[in-house]
Amino acid sequence: MHHLTDLLDWTGDQISDLVKDAARLKKAQLKGKHEPRLQGKVLGMIFEKPSLRTRVSFQAGMAQLGGQSVFLNGAEAGLGVRESLPDIVRTMCEFVDAIVLRTFEHENVIEFARWSTKPVINGLSDYYHPCQALGDLLTVRECCGDLKGKTIAFIGDGNNVARSLAIAAGKVGARFILSAPKRYRFDRPFLEMYQTTVRGLLDEIDDPIKAVARADVIYTDVWASMGQEGEAKERGKHFAAYQVNAKLLRAAPKGAKVMHCLPAHRGEEITDEVLDGPQSVAFPQAGNRMHAQKALLLWAMEG
Repeated sequence: MHHLTDLLDWTGDQISDLVKDAARLKKAQLKGKHEPRLQGKVLGMIFEKPSLRTRVSFQAGMAQLGGQSVFLNGAEAGLGVRESLPDIVRTMCEFVDAIVLRTFEHENVIEFARWSTKPVINGLSDYYHPCQALGDLLTVRECCGDLKGKTIAFIGDGNNVARSLAIAAGKVGARFILSAPKRYRFDRPFLEMYQTTVRGLLDEIDDPIKAVARADVIYTDVWASMGQEGEAKERGKHFAAYQVNAKLLRAAPKGAKVMHCLPAHRGEEITDEVLDGPQSVAFPQAGNRMHAQKALLLWAMEG
């Protein structure tokens, strides 16, 4: 059974192969060619959190592959409220061929995978966002070529996106730098797990100017993620020096690209000048979510 709860049990070769497959699917799609390899298949989607990119990219990708999708929001699914989570999973498996879950608690993804007889894909949890990381590597590959040896400087919170991208980068031989205030860096359990399981090139650097000095990619995300809105004001004070702006870009190599997983809080973690500027690839990056997830859907449902 193929589940994607995180990227910890994936090898670097498996990640690279999926990214290459995504690039091939993207090239075909741009030529107007679609492969209806999932014709007759149905993707079930349960989203407790709001979504633009994840939902549309999965539904559009599934349609392009010849399949269909069924969407339920958190209230409709009622995880652990209307009925138990195992009962929901086993019921869904009677109707669909794979399930994408977007949830507040990562433990829900683990439980879904434990009870499911169909592939389960983590469409975002509070701790990991592997689908984002796969799409991001496709973007880095397009901008920078071979992933091995490249440097990604993540300026901002050590959140679910940063964790998954750090894992993915480490697996394929890229260097990952997190630049954040001390209280918002990676948690100790994650770092210990990374050192024993991933063993990649991971650094934490206080000064964002130093962090981007040799970066091929400068990456940022909102300072307060969904569920942390009450912390936004306090976080803003701590992250004020970590804005991705023109000054920061001048400290980086001229060819460095700027990435953002979106949605962006313009004027906070990134300025309009940078997000809309020539070095930004944030919107093609968003588009690459669909191509990476098409490759992921084929991996999950075709084996």
